[in-house]
Amino acid sequence: MAKTTTLAEAVASIPSGAHVALSGFAISRCAMAFAHEVVRQGIKGLTVSQCVGAMDADILAGAGAVERIVYGGGSRGRFGQHHCVNRGIEEGTLIAEEHSSLSMAFRYLAGALGLPFIPIRSLRGSDVLKRLQEVAPSEFSYVDDPFTGDNWLVLKPLVPDVAVVQVQTADEDGNAWILGPRWDNEEQVKASKRAIVITERLVPTEVIRRDPERTVIPGFRVSHVVHLPFAAHPTSVYHAYDYDADHIRQYADASKTPEGFQKYVDKYVYGAKDHWDYLELIGGMKHLTGLTADPVLGY
Repeated sequence: MAKTTTLAEAVASIPSGAHVALSGFAISRCAMAFAHEVVRQGIKGLTVSQCVGAMDADILAGAGAVERIVYGGGSRGRFGQHHCVNRGIEEGTLIAEEHSSLSMAFRYLAGALGLPFIPIRSLRGSDVLKRLQEVAPSEFSYVDDPFTGDNWLVLKPLVPDVAVVQVQTADEDGNAWILGPRWDNEEQVKASKRAIVITERLVPTEVIRRDPERTVIPGFRVSHVVHLPFAAHPTSVYHAYDYDADHIRQYADASKTPEGFQKYVDKYVYGAKDHWDYLELIGGMKHLTGLTADPVLGY
């Protein structure tokens, strides 16, 4: 049974209130088309987890789709803070469970390995742990090492309902390559109950089999495969296209206020019936060609 489907169908498989792990990192390989479609479909009450908070999570938070964010902090780097996430935290409309990036990776790893908990050294005595005691006391505990008797801080595993992963290449069964940095994405997928793969290129399985060591995501973990070029715009996808600096600045300026954010969403999300319509709104292929990576250099 082929797993290839439209973005709308893949998003429709996610119920309100689900826990969604996102693959993005700041302004790189963010599931932006996915986030837009979640907003269009009116899905609410999500828990979003992410090792480093990225632009996809910010637009979901701004649109009111997210109830809780579990992450290791984050920003858009040179393009500033995630205004929607920060505003939600300040106004009390968004529950923020903020870890270190390392502890997020550990929690996904624990979920991937099927462990009941995972020990960690780095959080003990930190302000991060003090904050977690206030907002998420059930996500960590302490155990005694049966070998040495030492007392250890332990973290609860993360087991998302679905991981949404933006990739460069996949086949119709969901076997997927992630080129360049992949951060915690492999552990995210293994920890999650299923995965949705959004790919820039859809290739025959025989192509995937030529380089089996590149397959980060095995197809048996994937429920939906969406072939959607430029699905991460305005963020970048290594070896496919660069980030769109002008558009990110436009979003950054607009999202400083609720009114500005709403105007942005009205134009680029609600004002586009689908991803292809969105690409036309931002300038179409004439604009996108200027972002496309050089096939030799890779950027």
